[in-house]
Amino acid sequence: MYNLIRERLQDSIQVKQLLIDNELIQAAISKLSDEIIKAIKNGNKVVICGNGGSAADALHFAGEIVGRFQRERNSWPAIVLNADVATMTAIANDYGYENVFARQAEGYINSGDVFIGISTSGNSENIYRATVAAKRKGAVTAALLGNGGGRLGKETEQPIIVPSSNAARIQESHITLIHIICEIIEKGLL
Repeated sequence: MYNLIRERLQDSIQVKQLLIDNELIQAAISKLSDEIIKAIKNGNKVVICGNGGSAADALHFAGEIVGRFQRERNSWPAIVLNADVATMTAIANDYGYENVFARQAEGYINSGDVFIGISTSGNSENIYRATVAAKRKGAVTAALLGNGGGRLGKETEQPIIVPSSNAARIQESHITLIHIICEIIEKGLL
């Protein structure tokens, strides 16, 4: 049991070491943070979505933006498309699950907003369609991904791809990146 614990902790450290060593990923994190700062300064919002564990990460991300991360401050606008069960199930029933986020993106996103999809595989069809819809509405599109980025890595303007194919290690890295982005945003806006 202790060997398993140490192995998983070491696995997580190794993936994070790859993030430390990759200046392109660090540049992408910085650029996305700058886009979010710019959007909030201009009166725009952040729109986020994910499935499963990535849905929970989307909620966590928005909570840090709307509530606070580490500093007392005013609230900033963030919407999570996977948070509204009634809307999601209505859209899924009428238009199919692959459209649950795209339909909301069409309704909520304005030019100048920042859309962030979270997908460990990079191939979530509903997030892919939402990215396309967000682009059409004039949003900056970004994604937190893994597995080489998948379809989303090619579609989004600002992909941040965790260099792993293990969903657990990708999700652990995503939450670390979310915290880093939130810290940069707070420093940039305060």
